[in-house]
Amino acid sequence: MKIALIGFGLEAKSAYEYFKKLNKNNTFDIYDENSKSKIELPEGVNFFGNFHDFSKIEADLIVRTPAVNPNRLPQNAKITSVTNLFFENCPAPIIGVTGSKGKGTVSSFITEILRAAKIKTHLVGNIGVPALDHLSEIQDNDVIVYELSSFQLWDTQKSPHISILNNIEPDHLDVHNDFEDYVSAKINIAKNQKKGDFFIFNQENEIVSKKVESEKQRLKSELQPFPNFDLAHIKEGKFFWGDELIFSTDILKIPGVHNQKNACAAMIATFDFLCEKGFEIEEIFDFWREGFSKFTGLPHRLKFVREVGGVKFYDDSIATTPGSAIAALNSFVQPKILILGGSNKGADLSELISKISKMSENELRKVILMGAEAEKLVQKLTDVNFERFINLGAKTDMEEVVKVAFKNAKSGDVVILSPAHASFDMFKSYVDRGEQFIENVNLL
Repeated sequence: MKIALIGFGLEAKSAYEYFKKLNKNNTFDIYDENSKSKIELPEGVNFFGNFHDFSKIEADLIVRTPAVNPNRLPQNAKITSVTNLFFENCPAPIIGVTGSKGKGTVSSFITEILRAAKIKTHLVGNIGVPALDHLSEIQDNDVIVYELSSFQLWDTQKSPHISILNNIEPDHLDVHNDFEDYVSAKINIAKNQKKGDFFIFNQENEIVSKKVESEKQRLKSELQPFPNFDLAHIKEGKFFWGDELIFSTDILKIPGVHNQKNACAAMIATFDFLCEKGFEIEEIFDFWREGFSKFTGLPHRLKFVREVGGVKFYDDSIATTPGSAIAALNSFVQPKILILGGSNKGADLSELISKISKMSENELRKVILMGAEAEKLVQKLTDVNFERFINLGAKTDMEEVVKVAFKNAKSGDVVILSPAHASFDMFKSYVDRGEQFIENVNLL
């Protein structure tokens, strides 16, 4: 076959290796909007750089890269994706997790709990591990935990056995057609579920609850909202299962009420799965306890970096949405310094700006602005009469950002890198942004 790959990142590389293994005579054309590939190209492929009109691609099969809108591809071509290929060929049950934020944490909670139960668990997907890379080693008695972005769900043809929709807020509107297109991609995680499957969703998120209600007649799986007083919920700093007290929320090693709710989603998903496996409820409680105790957080997700002179630094570089930054602000009672800004993703910042404007100096000492959107943020903050900001602009660097944040902090304060914007104006990725933050904090 002549196979077209769009871009050559981690997922496209895994697709290349998958199809090359299937048939060494397959040939590959790689189309990229950039002039050069992000990673080294294999020998023998044809590379077409500075290529923008994907509708003109001709091939026996096109493998869609996640961030490429399906509308940009030829309408009469045979198109697939790493996600679709994996779902078609995976022999093991899949637990899928999506949401605008928190999906990596929920996926990791689930993975730790299932591993505590001595079940071989593969954590793949948007968390940074292309699913096809693990396909050859998966047995039918394993389980897959698949973190799924809206891009991966855009055109998915199958759904996981257990699906979780954590939350939805405007995001990736620079790539999706509009917000409804983004919401529709997220609900695709449950669209193809069957009777006997489970759909766990955040009923406190208004967008999620409205979308589930509108799709209820078409959804075939068992609907399980969370937090849920019949299942997992939080009361007075403790986790409950129904009426039964399980343990204190202090068992979690990561801060924030939002992470306690992430844990509720993981509890419901693993209860469904482990009950099917024949485990008793008291055993499941023990697995939750062990799983939560072991998980210390993911890189760049409100991760503690270091304490310097009584000031604690947290790396939340993955927070590319306003809701993520609001969650970070809500995670600490200490006075905070917020590092905010980056490149535009089309998100509505009004709720975040309103939140900032209502915080006293004892709650929020300063906001440090950086990046391409800094001047617009200045205007938004000025419009709500918030003056406790320092604008470092688009030409700053992380060394200056960290030093200015530290200079303006007092002992007992918390400095949070939670930018609410994409990273591509100043950094290669949110990972690069977070790593530069950590590096410079460690140099203080």
